[in-house]
Amino acid sequence: MAHIRESKRKLVARVRRIRGQVEAIETALEAGDECADVLQIIAATRGAINGLMNELVEGHIRHHVLSPRAAAAERQGAEELIDIVRSYFR
Repeated sequence: MAHIRESKRKLVARVRRIRGQVEAIETALEAGDECADVLQIIAATRGAINGLMNELVEGHIRHHVLSPRAAAAERQGAEELIDIVRSYFR
């Protein structure tokens, strides 16, 4: 979990922004905002959560799955996996 400790402040800041977005969804619903506006906030929140998930998964692959002594082919395979994960979380 060293990669999480290294970027703890940045990750916590992202979570706090996501919390703010979720609170904005609640506020919009309470205020009776138009459904298109609420959906836009939800989509932005989902994008923020996906970005956080992508960052954590990528760090996990780089720091826990891939050995520091990995061969070039293994490194290339890890990069391909990271690219797939990135495309999934878009």
